Amino acid sequence: MSIHINAKKTEISTKVLMPGDPLRAKYIAETYLTDVKKINNLRNMFGYTGKYKNHLITIFASGMGMPSMGIYAYELYKDYEVDTIIRIGSCGSYLENIKLKDIILVDKAITNSNYAYSQSGKRNSKLNSSALINEIIAKKACANMIDFIKGNIHCTDAFYGKVNINKLIKKYHCLGVEMESFALFHMAKIFNKNAACLLTVSDSLVTNEALSGEEREKTFNQMIELALETIISL
Repeated sequence: MSIHINAKKTEISTKVLMPGDPLRAKYIAETYLTDVKKINNLRNMFGYTGKYKNHLITIFASGMGMPSMGIYAYELYKDYEVDTIIRIGSCGSYLENIKLKDIILVDKAITNSNYAYSQSGKRNSKLNSSALINEIIAKKACANMIDFIKGNIHCTDAFYGKVNINKLIKKYHCLGVEMESFALFHMAKIFNKNAACLLTVSDSLVTNEALSGEEREKTFNQMIELALETIISL
């Protein structure tokens, strides 16, 4: 057990898929896994361990924002000796040609947050995902005929914050925005572990289109299946 997780050490796999929403974690576990056991309910941040194609994996929610993601990634890597975490979340699109339900494979997370400095005393504004995991994701996507877009993502502290989107696009080549990937990549770097991030577009900051809460919970199946096929290959 750790401060924020009440699972036994043996109940969490070394391979974790991490949605933000606890109800999405529940949906994934009930839809895709067999022999499922709910292994965490502390603070209602649901975690489940079960088998996908006879491989043991854990689905564990991160909550919203870098502080929440950072807490759970820290404890999973350190206290539970998890090797790999793949975030499977949602994002807002900065570009007109990136539509609702498109899948983004994150290359780098760009932030103006002080999260890294607050946690480690070292300033950083750009972190890479695992190149090996991204390579496997790309191969699995091709094999399963799943389209995706690879690129950088803006990771922000403030959901309703004011940002210079044009600068983020032109200078940093950001495709969109979300709130957790940088903290995950930071923790992976701290503990010398693996991390990657797949995102489904839930909002467009160009057209103002948006998916409903229920759609965000239950309609990201292509991304989920791509992450599952990837993680059992590691």
